[in-house]
Amino acid sequence: MAAMARVRNIVVLTGAGVSAESGIDTFRGAGGLWESHRVEDLATTEAFARDPELVLRFYDMRRAAIQTKQPNEAHVAIARLDAEWRGRLLIVTQNVDDLHERGGARRVLHMHGEHLNAWCTACDTRSRWTAPLIERPPCPSCGARAMRPDVVWFGEMPYRMDEIHATLREVDLFVSIGTSGAVYPAAGFVRTARDLGARTLELNFERSQGSAWFDETRLGPATELVPAWVDEILAGA
Repeated sequence: MAAMARVRNIVVLTGAGVSAESGIDTFRGAGGLWESHRVEDLATTEAFARDPELVLRFYDMRRAAIQTKQPNEAHVAIARLDAEWRGRLLIVTQNVDDLHERGGARRVLHMHGEHLNAWCTACDTRSRWTAPLIERPPCPSCGARAMRPDVVWFGEMPYRMDEIHATLREVDLFVSIGTSGAVYPAAGFVRTARDLGARTLELNFERSQGSAWFDETRLGPATELVPAWVDEILAGA
């Protein structure tokens, strides 16, 4: 990309395509059914109220599966950018796994929550949680049996949106990695960044629904594209 020397503030948005090569299914992939239910139908407050056991079993399965996966070269490369970039960097992820952190990244914001957290709806406390929730264990803070997955469901507001938008107002380079461009508000970040004068880059296995908004699109596996891009930007820093 041109004018790398002028880049100081970067926002990296990551989606399911970053973790797919670690063996984590993409939410909107071809296998989007679980026990004859559409995955989207399990990710709502209405579904949880209607059949909490079904929803908790699904999320318990996902929580257990994530803990068996390992960061891939894309996660490691983003962590290297985090460690070596001296400007401002925010890694906004739509993913609810912890592979960015296990890969070594620290400047990570989980806008859709985390599978390895539980949210107590009684006392509004979030706790690190790696065990099942199906048996309704007590909240470590208040003792109420009112915990649910700390994952943003359809119809709920993503986390820390004010912080994301404040950072986008100052960004020089916005990079979207492994996203579908179908899920808002994240899909609109590229337009916000571009309207404010930032350069925009898409790294994806295939063009996203918002690909036309990017100044540049590079197609291929994240494990190849991301390390190459990180090498490029650090070399020009």
